[in-house]
Amino acid sequence: MRPSEITPKSLYLRRREFLKLGAGSALALSFPAFGRPKVDHGPKLVGVKANPKFALPEEKQNSFEDITTYNNFYELGTDKSDPSENAAKLQTSPWTLSVEGEVAKPRKWDMADILKSFPIEERVYRLRCVEAWSMVIPWDGFPLADFLKKHEPTSRAKYVAFESVVQPQLPGIKGFAGIPFPYVEGLRIDEAVHPLSLLVVGLYGETLPNQDGAPIRLIVPWKYGFKSAKSLVRIRLQETQPPTTWSQYAPNEYGFYANVNPDVDHPRWSQSKERRIGEVLRRKTLPFNGYTEVASLYAGMDLRKFY
Repeated sequence: MRPSEITPKSLYLRRREFLKLGAGSALALSFPAFGRPKVDHGPKLVGVKANPKFALPEEKQNSFEDITTYNNFYELGTDKSDPSENAAKLQTSPWTLSVEGEVAKPRKWDMADILKSFPIEERVYRLRCVEAWSMVIPWDGFPLADFLKKHEPTSRAKYVAFESVVQPQLPGIKGFAGIPFPYVEGLRIDEAVHPLSLLVVGLYGETLPNQDGAPIRLIVPWKYGFKSAKSLVRIRLQETQPPTTWSQYAPNEYGFYANVNPDVDHPRWSQSKERRIGEVLRRKTLPFNGYTEVASLYAGMDLRKFY
């Protein structure tokens, strides 16, 4: 048996969690903050302006408590409540983000310079996770395209690679999280510069909480949540497709593209429906998570093969 055919322990445990939904866990998902630690609000972000182009008036936004107590962040633990319980262990100051590779102007940024250099806007996006749950979140950030443009990508920049933080005190780093670290992700350059792709520094007008990927993270709303790497420390532009954590560790379950597609099931569960955190009933999963304006990026591609 090949290693890629063995279900990792962490995925097996998550499968058990998913299967329990039919026997009472739907109620737990409806009240995700129940029994979890209270999360304090962070400092307000200065000058955040809502962008009405990205409003979702027909959909209720999830509460701050939902968004900050039900998370996937393996560096802080594998259970959904672990990131909020262990959030204080992530050290976010000082923080630097390096941009390197196929750019004319590589640079190492600190967070103060990033916040001064890019106007912050609030966009309400759907977040769809591969475990068939979703949220509606008001993210505060700026277009990834604007950030990359500052560094003048060369003609050889075909892909953008992202790397998350590794800090030895984090419980997932110290213990068995089921995946290798650092967490790495990647996009094609046309995906990265699409107007929907964001670098996020806050939510609900406040500094991004640690459990949600502080101090800066990626959001690509038409893809499953694992594509949106958290707590970024390095961005590299390159000519070849970069390795990504889940497509390396479980390639039969997680592909490089990870576009939300209700017609392509995970090997162990259906993706045709999802449960919005805070709701009991399921709803139909929308192609590209509802962001059909990105469909032209994949014209002519077999999205069952390139999942």
